[in-house]
Amino acid sequence: MSAPVREPAPAKVNVFLRVLGRRPDGFHDVETLVQPITLADGVEASEAEGLLVAVAGPEAAGVPTGEENLAARAARALAETAGVPASARLLIAKQVPVGAGLGGGSADAAAALRALNDLWGCGLPAEDLAAVGARVGSDVPALVLGGPVLATGRGTRVQRVSVARTWWAVLPLGFQVPVADAYAWWDEDGETGPEPESLLGALRAGMVEAAAPLVFNDLEDPVTRRHPQVAEGRERLLEAGALAALMSGSGPTVVGLCRDGRHAEEVAAAVGGIAASSVGT
Repeated sequence: MSAPVREPAPAKVNVFLRVLGRRPDGFHDVETLVQPITLADGVEASEAEGLLVAVAGPEAAGVPTGEENLAARAARALAETAGVPASARLLIAKQVPVGAGLGGGSADAAAALRALNDLWGCGLPAEDLAAVGARVGSDVPALVLGGPVLATGRGTRVQRVSVARTWWAVLPLGFQVPVADAYAWWDEDGETGPEPESLLGALRAGMVEAAAPLVFNDLEDPVTRRHPQVAEGRERLLEAGALAALMSGSGPTVVGLCRDGRHAEEVAAAVGGIAASSVGT
């Protein structure tokens, strides 16, 4: 019997999120810089008869364990691609808030792909795993690769990018925003943000303070109009000394960009949030 395989499942921050428009298939074309962060779930894959999913941890409430679970869907997609039985037990340790714009479910699916690729001996390279992930969810390919990526299309075309490490104070707001709602609200009254070249240039050069005023999220204003708590959270982070603050992904979590680890700890402590840094840079 093979030993269990464990993989971290880092949440993500969108350093910028540019929405380009609605596609004929109902998704939206986007351009975004995704950075995985140290706030993470964990996934353990072990041998079993059939496909079983168990969820534990402080954020486990409400996470499905059936066919709608993204990690389970990822497992079946990988089994189909590799021509192997979809037989494993997936144990997901949930630390990332659900429906918070931090990509927790997608991170779990990405970690499941990496773990099962090892457990089942599939031998697929990361780029092929990302292609499998694209069949599961828009954020999955970006999180399969384990480091910062530029994601385009509906989020499934990903390219590794070398940018500075960043530190964040993460402030979950205690409610959920469905992804479909956030994009529908953008359709109603959202706008497309600026070209990101200056922001990317600053981050490639390691100039985090120069990058701070350039971060943005096109979904933020539409979500904030329906949930003013987002703006209140941003103001709390800025008042606590964050260099910049924005909503992550489809929200509602807000994140504050910080100078370094100590600064992130100070800002997070001031607002009751979580200090984190990017990983895989």
